[in-house]
Amino acid sequence: MSSEPHASGPRAPLPAPARPPLRSLLFVPGTRTDWLPKARAAGADAVILDLEDAVPYDGKASALDQVAGAVACAAEDPGGPRLFVRVNPLDGWAAAEELRAVARPGLSGIVLPKVDGVQDVRYADRLLGWCERERGLPPGAIALVPLLETARGLRDAHDCASAAARVAYPGAITGAGGDVERAVGYRWSPQGTETHALRSRVLLDVRAAGAPHPVAGLWTRIGDLEGLRSFAEQNRSLGYTGMMAIHPSHVPVINDVFSRRPDELARAARLITAVEEAQARGVGAATFEGTMVDEAMAATARLLLERHSAPDPVESAPDPVKGD
Repeated sequence: MSSEPHASGPRAPLPAPARPPLRSLLFVPGTRTDWLPKARAAGADAVILDLEDAVPYDGKASALDQVAGAVACAAEDPGGPRLFVRVNPLDGWAAAEELRAVARPGLSGIVLPKVDGVQDVRYADRLLGWCERERGLPPGAIALVPLLETARGLRDAHDCASAAARVAYPGAITGAGGDVERAVGYRWSPQGTETHALRSRVLLDVRAAGAPHPVAGLWTRIGDLEGLRSFAEQNRSLGYTGMMAIHPSHVPVINDVFSRRPDELARAARLITAVEEAQARGVGAATFEGTMVDEAMAATARLLLERHSAPDPVESAPDPVKGD
């Protein structure tokens, strides 16, 4: 982290605008903004234009120009995927100027890499607040997605997720190779057994911090869609609501796994009816399709219907940056 001044002392958090769940967040190199139509055609809920690892050092200036232009175009096209940018680590004023160049109308969020602790999140939050004031955007309009890619950052997942109201879509990103494998020392396998406990603990931490839409990732085997589906199903079963992706062919699989399912919704409605009928008879529990259910199960079913019976929030929720 840089030696630039950070916020001193606790500050009253600003309320965060409502943000929709995102099933799929597709990485696109910052040098290939011409691939954005492919990302849109694939059905990605969000696109992450990457200025960090996907761009060689001597191409970063050109990539920044392309990405800033793409963000400006996104402000004029509210019907496209939500646009995020993964910036380089905020380790100096040059990186802060990079953030300033892309933090503008059209940008839904900043993806902050290699988060090592709360101080990184608070610093990014402060810089984004300045950018929002400069651009005339509402406070907190730009989401902040902290990538927990160090052992310390993963250990402090709860504190990182609760460090700023703008933090959104946190979770454990445990792909093969890369920063997290190097930091933790596990040996990646397609079954994910070596990261299951890590993904579970981070999920609990960020849920306890109040994150409504935690996301996981990554699946790096481009052609192995069956393996991707299994990994996505595992993450969904743990409680994640979406995944990051590295290839357009992965988006339909991820969207399918994390989408509402008519049979689930129908079963939830039947369960609520069974519990309410039992309560009307003065009974607290009921036998429902071979299982014992009560008000606790009915409350979970009501929440499921509340979240998923309305129109798709990705399509209907206003974007505080785009203003749609």
